[in-house]
Amino acid sequence: MAQSDLNRTIPALEKLAQEHAFELVDAEIAREGASRYLRIYIDKPGGITLDDCEIYHRAVSPLVEHLDFDFLEVCSPGLDRPLKRQKDFDANAGKKVEVRLYKPQDGQKAFEGKLTGLSDGVLTIETAGGSRSFAAKDVSLCKLIVEIDEDDLNQPDDGGEDVNGGDTNG
Repeated sequence: MAQSDLNRTIPALEKLAQEHAFELVDAEIAREGASRYLRIYIDKPGGITLDDCEIYHRAVSPLVEHLDFDFLEVCSPGLDRPLKRQKDFDANAGKKVEVRLYKPQDGQKAFEGKLTGLSDGVLTIETAGGSRSFAAKDVSLCKLIVEIDEDDLNQPDDGGEDVNGGDTNG
Protein backbone atom coordinates (compact mmCIF):
# COMPACT_ATOMS: atom_id res chain seq x y z
CA MET A 1 0.00 0.00 0.00
CA ALA A 2 2.78 2.45 0.89
CA GLN A 3 4.55 2.02 -2.47
CA SER A 4 1.34 2.63 -4.43
CA ASP A 5 0.68 5.73 -2.32
CA LEU A 6 4.20 6.93 -3.13
CA ASN A 7 3.68 6.20 -6.84
CA ARG A 8 0.57 8.42 -6.84
CA THR A 9 2.63 11.21 -5.22
CA ILE A 10 5.50 11.07 -7.78
CA PRO A 11 3.97 13.63 -10.21
CA ALA A 12 3.74 16.22 -7.42
CA LEU A 13 7.33 15.45 -6.34
CA GLU A 14 8.52 15.90 -9.94
CA LYS A 15 6.66 19.19 -10.34
CA LEU A 16 8.13 20.54 -7.10
CA ALA A 17 11.63 19.47 -8.15
CA GLN A 18 11.23 21.26 -11.49
CA GLU A 19 10.07 24.42 -9.69
CA HIS A 20 13.41 24.39 -7.85
CA ALA A 21 15.41 23.58 -11.03
CA PHE A 22 16.09 20.05 -9.76
CA GLU A 23 15.48 16.68 -11.36
CA LEU A 24 13.62 14.05 -9.37
CA VAL A 25 15.79 10.97 -9.94
CA ASP A 26 13.99 8.47 -7.72
CA ALA A 27 11.87 8.06 -4.61
CA GLU A 28 11.54 4.95 -2.49
CA ILE A 29 10.26 3.72 0.83
CA ALA A 30 12.81 1.37 2.37
CA ARG A 31 12.63 -0.59 5.60
CA GLU A 32 15.76 -0.58 7.74
CA GLY A 33 15.30 -2.44 10.97
CA ALA A 34 12.06 -1.26 12.54
CA SER A 35 12.12 2.07 10.68
CA ARG A 36 10.73 3.06 7.29
CA TYR A 37 12.71 5.65 5.30
CA LEU A 38 11.25 7.76 2.54
CA ARG A 39 14.28 8.55 0.37
CA ILE A 40 14.00 11.10 -2.38
CA TYR A 41 16.93 11.48 -4.78
CA ILE A 42 17.34 14.79 -6.61
CA ASP A 43 19.97 16.09 -8.99
CA LYS A 44 20.85 19.11 -11.11
CA PRO A 45 23.60 20.00 -13.57
CA GLY A 46 26.81 20.37 -11.60
CA GLY A 47 25.47 18.25 -8.72
CA ILE A 48 23.35 18.70 -5.64
CA THR A 49 24.56 20.53 -2.54
CA LEU A 50 23.54 20.08 1.06
CA ASP A 51 21.64 23.39 0.82
CA ASP A 52 19.71 22.05 -2.19
CA CYS A 53 18.70 18.97 -0.20
CA GLU A 54 17.57 21.13 2.71
CA ILE A 55 15.52 23.42 0.46
CA TYR A 56 13.76 20.50 -1.21
CA HIS A 57 13.26 18.70 2.12
CA ARG A 58 11.41 21.69 3.57
CA ALA A 59 9.34 22.15 0.42
CA VAL A 60 8.41 18.48 -0.03
CA SER A 61 7.51 17.69 3.58
CA PRO A 62 3.86 18.83 3.30
CA LEU A 63 3.42 16.80 0.08
CA VAL A 64 4.48 13.51 1.69
CA GLU A 65 3.12 13.77 5.22
CA HIS A 66 0.25 11.40 4.31
CA LEU A 67 2.71 8.59 3.46
CA ASP A 68 3.66 5.88 5.95
CA PHE A 69 7.32 6.51 6.87
CA ASP A 70 9.40 7.34 9.93
CA PHE A 71 12.23 9.37 8.38
CA LEU A 72 12.46 11.58 5.29
CA GLU A 73 15.81 11.76 3.51
CA VAL A 74 16.49 14.00 0.53
CA CYS A 75 19.82 13.23 -1.08
CA SER A 76 21.97 13.12 -4.18
CA PRO A 77 21.82 9.95 -6.28
CA GLY A 78 25.63 9.89 -6.16
CA LEU A 79 28.24 9.65 -8.88
CA ASP A 80 27.43 5.98 -9.46
CA ARG A 81 23.71 6.63 -9.79
CA PRO A 82 21.54 3.82 -11.12
CA LEU A 83 20.27 4.33 -14.65
CA LYS A 84 16.50 3.91 -14.74
CA ARG A 85 14.88 6.03 -17.41
CA GLN A 86 15.49 6.19 -21.13
CA LYS A 87 17.01 9.65 -20.77
CA ASP A 88 19.52 8.25 -18.22
CA PHE A 89 20.67 5.63 -20.73
CA ASP A 90 20.80 8.15 -23.57
CA ALA A 91 22.81 10.68 -21.53
CA ASN A 92 25.34 8.06 -20.42
CA ALA A 93 25.91 6.17 -23.66
CA GLY A 94 29.62 5.46 -24.09
CA LYS A 95 30.31 5.43 -20.33
CA LYS A 96 31.39 2.41 -18.32
CA VAL A 97 28.56 0.65 -16.46
CA GLU A 98 27.93 -2.33 -14.24
CA VAL A 99 24.91 -4.45 -15.13
CA ARG A 100 23.42 -6.90 -12.63
CA LEU A 101 20.83 -9.47 -13.63
CA TYR A 102 18.09 -11.18 -11.65
CA LYS A 103 19.14 -14.58 -13.03
CA PRO A 104 22.55 -15.72 -14.34
CA GLN A 105 23.28 -15.49 -18.04
CA ASP A 106 26.14 -17.67 -19.27
CA GLY A 107 26.91 -18.49 -15.63
CA GLN A 108 27.18 -14.94 -14.33
CA LYS A 109 24.88 -12.26 -12.96
CA ALA A 110 27.19 -9.20 -13.17
CA PHE A 111 28.77 -7.63 -16.24
CA GLU A 112 30.87 -4.53 -16.90
CA GLY A 113 31.25 -2.68 -20.14
CA LYS A 114 30.73 0.49 -22.12
CA LEU A 115 27.05 1.37 -22.42
CA THR A 116 25.86 1.23 -25.99
CA GLY A 117 22.28 2.07 -25.08
CA LEU A 118 18.76 0.97 -24.33
CA SER A 119 16.48 0.44 -27.29
CA ASP A 120 13.19 -1.44 -27.64
CA GLY A 121 13.56 -2.94 -24.16
CA VAL A 122 17.08 -4.26 -24.78
CA LEU A 123 20.15 -2.97 -22.92
CA THR A 124 23.44 -3.36 -24.81
CA ILE A 125 27.01 -2.97 -23.54
CA GLU A 126 30.43 -3.52 -25.11
CA THR A 127 32.58 -5.79 -22.96
CA ALA A 128 36.13 -7.02 -23.43
CA GLY A 129 34.57 -10.17 -24.87
CA GLY A 130 32.31 -8.35 -27.31
CA SER A 131 28.80 -6.94 -27.38
CA ARG A 132 26.30 -8.20 -24.76
CA SER A 133 22.56 -7.59 -24.82
CA PHE A 134 20.07 -8.05 -21.99
CA ALA A 135 16.31 -7.73 -21.89
CA ALA A 136 15.62 -4.71 -19.68
CA LYS A 137 13.15 -6.78 -17.63
CA ASP A 138 16.04 -9.12 -16.69
CA VAL A 139 18.25 -6.27 -15.38
CA SER A 140 18.06 -5.68 -11.64
CA LEU A 141 20.56 -2.80 -11.71
CA CYS A 142 22.53 -0.77 -14.21
CA LYS A 143 24.80 1.87 -12.72
CA LEU A 144 27.74 3.98 -13.73
CA ILE A 145 31.22 2.86 -12.73
CA VAL A 146 33.19 5.75 -11.32
CA GLU A 147 36.90 5.56 -11.97
CA ILE A 148 39.13 7.98 -10.12
CA ASP A 149 42.73 8.38 -11.19
CA GLU A 150 45.69 10.36 -9.89
CA ASP A 151 44.72 13.44 -11.95
CA ASP A 152 41.27 13.51 -10.33
CA LEU A 153 42.83 13.48 -6.88
CA ASN A 154 45.15 16.37 -7.72
CA GLN A 155 42.44 18.77 -8.96
CA PRO A 156 42.52 22.20 -7.31
CA ASP A 157 39.88 22.84 -4.65
CA ASP A 158 36.91 24.79 -6.00
CA GLY A 159 36.21 26.34 -2.61
CA GLY A 160 32.78 24.74 -2.49
CA GLU A 161 30.95 22.71 0.06
CA ASP A 162 31.47 18.97 0.27
CA VAL A 163 28.60 16.47 0.30
CA ASN A 164 28.75 16.24 4.08
CA GLY A 165 28.15 19.96 4.43
CA GLY A 166 31.66 20.83 5.53
CA ASP A 167 33.73 23.62 4.08
CA THR A 168 36.33 22.19 1.71
CA ASN A 169 38.63 25.15 2.22
CA GLY A 170 40.18 23.51 5.25
